[in-house]
Amino acid sequence: MDYKPRLREKYLNEVVPALMEQFSYKSPMQVPRINKICVNQGLGIAITDKKHIDTGIQEMTMITGQKAVSTKSKKDISNFKLRKGMPIGVRVTLRGDKMYEFLDRLISVAIPRVRDFRGIGDKGFDGRGNYTLGISEQIIFPEIDIDKISKINGVDITFVTSARSDREAYALLKEFGLPFKTK
Repeated sequence: MDYKPRLREKYLNEVVPALMEQFSYKSPMQVPRINKICVNQGLGIAITDKKHIDTGIQEMTMITGQKAVSTKSKKDISNFKLRKGMPIGVRVTLRGDKMYEFLDRLISVAIPRVRDFRGIGDKGFDGRGNYTLGISEQIIFPEIDIDKISKINGVDITFVTSARSDREAYALLKEFGLPFKTK
């Protein structure tokens, strides 16, 4: 039995036909797709206490289902007591089945757990068809045990698509089920 993620099937059976009709593409290969999802977390507090990086790696690995790596500073900044090469964050890049599984959990489980949620904003597009979403608390993910966390941190999620414009990327993400705010 060959397993395929639910959202990959949805992309092939529902999203592609809907976008072909909406943008009048001539071929299904012209329809934009999500290439990768980059998840990162800045941990500025790790400058004073190195164990926060290990905790961040562990939490990010649980959230995404893929091993996280630490990010290091590129230059010295004396005002922040930061030296070149110090670990200051955690990141994961998801592709393929793990990307679709993470997107499915984000849409159906994590985002509905946000307090006072009214939809995600549509201001996070970069002009080239990529979308960045900021989440203020990592505890919305069910994999995180609230009793075991030492500090609440935010998470940035970037959707890198093959869309040529923000309008195409918005339509693609809307078809996948991301709950954008209605105007």
